[in-house]
Amino acid sequence: MKFVLICLLTLATAWAEEEGFVSLFNGKDLSGWTGDTKGYLAEDGMIVCKPGGVLYTEKEYSDFIFRFEFKLTPGANNGIGIRWPGKGDAAYAGMEIQILDDTAEKYAKLQPYQYHGSIYGIVPAKRGHLKPVGEWNVEEISAIGPHIKVTLNGVVIVDANLDEIKQTDNMHDLKKHPGLHNKSGRIGFLGHGSVVWFRNIRIKDLSGAKGDPGEKGPVCPPGFVPLFNGKDLTGWKGLVGNPISRAKMTPEQLAAAQAKADENMRAHWKVENGVLVFDGKGQNLCTAKDYKNFELLVDWKILPKGDSGIYLRGSPQVQIWDNPEGSGGLWNNKLNPSKPLVRADKPVGEWNTFRIKMVGEKVTVWLNDQLVVDNVTLENYWDRSRPIFPSGPIELQNHGNTLWFRNIFIRELP
Repeated sequence: MKFVLICLLTLATAWAEEEGFVSLFNGKDLSGWTGDTKGYLAEDGMIVCKPGGVLYTEKEYSDFIFRFEFKLTPGANNGIGIRWPGKGDAAYAGMEIQILDDTAEKYAKLQPYQYHGSIYGIVPAKRGHLKPVGEWNVEEISAIGPHIKVTLNGVVIVDANLDEIKQTDNMHDLKKHPGLHNKSGRIGFLGHGSVVWFRNIRIKDLSGAKGDPGEKGPVCPPGFVPLFNGKDLTGWKGLVGNPISRAKMTPEQLAAAQAKADENMRAHWKVENGVLVFDGKGQNLCTAKDYKNFELLVDWKILPKGDSGIYLRGSPQVQIWDNPEGSGGLWNNKLNPSKPLVRADKPVGEWNTFRIKMVGEKVTVWLNDQLVVDNVTLENYWDRSRPIFPSGPIELQNHGNTLWFRNIFIRELP
């Protein structure tokens, strides 16, 4: 038995060294895992559900590639929870990738989204690629932004973009699955009273893709490009009027006004340790490029009584402030909702993260992984008789107080 364990540990080390992967299981005990540590055992280089509830990683992950092997008993039912916040039902507060013996007679009449590999309740997996009960299966779960891919025994059985999923009659109510839009969380085994074996459990952590800028500037999440290089104000300009007033200027007038605005920008916006810092005395900071449809990621931080916002296509605004109502609302709306669905702000002085998606006139906002604006029309503040402008710059707004922004990334959408 000792020889077998040494061989298994050696194999686990080899797997961990593959392509930057690290092992999540040391082959000996449940170090690095928490939750139902009595329902799961470390045995002969495997994690065994005998049967257990929820066993999850102590660490949180956002983007990752998770690889493992599993072996089922007849009729076994388990799951892999991803981006789970640590509370609530992982299938809803996060996402559950089904682990199931599809061949069991008792599961013959399940819904398509309940079989092995499915994103439970939402995306059904292709069937027919499980090995017979009692044999080892190899699975990979890739979670990069909204793109979730499940590969079973070398066959892709799920390939889904969560941002493109629409409500259909043959799925759960999407509103009951807020965890689909989580950007990070724990990974876990979700026991349902069955014996299941897991081994060669390893991960390639891509969470740091959106991390500290470092000497080379911020590294983008897949599919995004940086709006801020972490070093200087390249790609940004000072504010000149508003979209309507700018359109009335001659090229010569606009050039002169822009030169003056850029001088003001350099006096009040600085880069310190990879962070954009505003001293509270100047004007908005604008992207040099205009954008139409996009997904924007940005971290921000304010002081007590701070007040700021993100202008979309040059129009106000996704609200940032120290206010009981919370940030993220489309504050200048009059006919459409203006307040956030929930308050999701972290304490003043801590970093917050926006994920803002704009397609056509509609805006969706997540603040710290919580949905605060759900596909709401952004009104044209500058001319309420017209719809929002089809394109325009993104602006970091100020109200005369010190502000910090970092990790600003954008993905243009069709």
